[in-house]
Amino acid sequence: MTIDNECVGCIINQSVKVADAIGAEEALKRTLVSTVEDMSKNFSFSKTPPEIAADVYEKMSQIAEKQDLYDEVKALSTQKARSFVPSLEEKLFTCKDKLLTATKIAVAGNVIDLAAQVEFDLNEELDKVFHTEFSHNDFEDLQTELESAKSVVILGDNVGEHIFDYLFIQTLQELYPKLTCNYMVRGTPIINDVTCKEAKEAGFEKLCNLVDSGVNTPGFVYSRATKEAQKLFDEADLVISKGMGNYECLSPSHRKNICFLLKVKCNVVANSLSKEVGDIICKLI
Repeated sequence: MTIDNECVGCIINQSVKVADAIGAEEALKRTLVSTVEDMSKNFSFSKTPPEIAADVYEKMSQIAEKQDLYDEVKALSTQKARSFVPSLEEKLFTCKDKLLTATKIAVAGNVIDLAAQVEFDLNEELDKVFHTEFSHNDFEDLQTELESAKSVVILGDNVGEHIFDYLFIQTLQELYPKLTCNYMVRGTPIINDVTCKEAKEAGFEKLCNLVDSGVNTPGFVYSRATKEAQKLFDEADLVISKGMGNYECLSPSHRKNICFLLKVKCNVVANSLSKEVGDIICKLI
């Protein structure tokens, strides 16, 4: 999906969030915001929001002289997510439907999104997600696909969320021992998205096949991915796409059997899905 007028204001607002996150002095903050405002005048409405964001964040990184603008915030997000792991593991151990529970955990983690129009509280989401129905509910179809799949690509999204993805993949491997799981992450730091650095720190290399997609966008832009990542994406029996950025980049996609797992956090994505902000989605195409 390509950008909407509403995306422009959202991206400009992200410059304010970045300035606050890095503790920028007023002069630097004004430069960051005014630069993004100037860039917004030439945004191409033929591009996806993540493609626009990649250019904007690259420019902000240059101005701030900081490659990973959210490195401190990402570390805190990981720390907070880890604090929930013992209770979530207990939930998985005692639940009646392990796949559904793990899928809900993976979706709940998607609230950790620093670029979202609307922010949600992780504690609150984990309290209610297990009692909330998917607004678009293709969970049974996802389960059917997993039962016959030999390989799956999970497209990671945000740091902190990746801790919940770890539990999700653990569960997939327990339920489907013949399934090969590939966890695909961003090629460079962008917003608070997960890269190989955070995934390795969380132990993904020992859990499954960890793949650097090569993309510099906060979403899987196929044309920017490495040949290896493109091949895995094309040949996997199933792709599980986490979050709005991946959804924005893969709507539409040249392949089928993509399951979108996300929390709706902006009006543009809500309208695309014909759903409401705050809804949780499990959509198989």
